Amino acid sequence: MSTLDVELNGREVHAIQAPDRFETDETFTVALANRGQSTHVHLHLDDDLDRVASLDAGNHYVEAESEAAVRVTTTPPEEPVTGTLDVVTGYGSNRASVEVRVDPPPTAGEGVLVDEEFTKPPAQSPPPSWDRRLAGALSTAVERGGVPALLLSLVAIALGVAAALAIESVALLLAAGGAIVVALAATLSLLW
Repeated sequence: MSTLDVELNGREVHAIQAPDRFETDETFTVALANRGQSTHVHLHLDDDLDRVASLDAGNHYVEAESEAAVRVTTTPPEEPVTGTLDVVTGYGSNRASVEVRVDPPPTAGEGVLVDEEFTKPPAQSPPPSWDRRLAGALSTAVERGGVPALLLSLVAIALGVAAALAIESVALLLAAGGAIVVALAATLSLLW
């Protein structure tokens, strides 16, 4: 439910602060916030607004430093209706008029229009081939300044393979294999 905020006795006795305009498409509440001493408030709907809106009572007593809510029941119009809600205090000495527009409620068929293009899932491009990924990884390594480390790790891998093939020791073969795995992992971390 929408709310029309009205401040009473804010700057001085019987002062009324209210917006110039208010729009709604449903029943609404007039929130009377009293910032000073107790006061009587009269709410009045002009003839145009009275066709689609009604108040249970026009006169209201608002205690000092308190708030009161007044419900304005609306009947959904077929076309927008504009009228005036008068807020009167000080036995008619102060008046604020709010232009109220009551719109027809949105129908079930209305809503957000969605372009037909957005109803289909987006087309996904195929993942890049391995040679494109390798080229991208190399260019990233160059941009990050990792060329010397990349060359060093490739040399270490080559030396490890050569040592493992040349020496026929199982312990040395396992150590060279471990070095190759570490160098390969370092190389891959540079590329990706």
